[in-house]
Amino acid sequence: MTEATTRLLLVDDEQTLRKPLAEYLSRQGFAVSQAASAAEARSRLRNESIDLVLLDIMMPGEDGLSLCRHISETRAIPVILLTARGEAMDRIVGLEIGADDYVVKPFEPRELVARVRSVLRRTAKGAPAPGEDEILEFDGWQLDPLKRRLTAPDGALVPISSVEFRLLMALLEHPRQVLDRDRLLDMVQGREAHLFDRAVDNQISRLRRKIEADSRNPVLIQTVWGGGYMLAADVRRLRPTEA
Repeated sequence: MTEATTRLLLVDDEQTLRKPLAEYLSRQGFAVSQAASAAEARSRLRNESIDLVLLDIMMPGEDGLSLCRHISETRAIPVILLTARGEAMDRIVGLEIGADDYVVKPFEPRELVARVRSVLRRTAKGAPAPGEDEILEFDGWQLDPLKRRLTAPDGALVPISSVEFRLLMALLEHPRQVLDRDRLLDMVQGREAHLFDRAVDNQISRLRRKIEADSRNPVLIQTVWGGGYMLAADVRRLRPTEA
């Protein structure tokens, strides 16, 4: 994916900030759609192919955190939060519900562009290389990395967020190996690790609720006390025709 083909969705109710920022991002080579509310953003997400969402937290009506939660539960699209709140707790809450990064207002547009490119690079790390269209199967589950589609043993599609997808890919690429939090942080987030420790644990819990028969007694994603997490299953690589 090149920046010329990367479509950003900028969601902010402040037109005086949104329009100039959209113009700046366009000059940087991105294709930019705009939304002034969560409702408009939901419509654009349904009707457009979006690669990354820039999302203001403080909006009238449905706020950014609620929309971020919806995106993380239904789509594997990375989200960067734009917030005027500088407190660490607000940032942690956003990260725990599935945001990939945050930028505190006021910010330099160049900083935002750097964050966008960083998140897109991290997202690309979890994606297959061109021509690699294998399906990863584990304990009856199937993950299609190319389409970012998770299928349950009964054939039902299970939505996963961008962060959950990268976490699951990290575990599937290292089955039956203990991955400590530092390594997972590097694979999934890569910035300000002291803020993300709790976020990783929460994302693992969210992932468990989706793939474990009993998330309180996990069998597939096991906690290794003092070590980290481990996928306790064998992984098979299937061609799409075999899946």
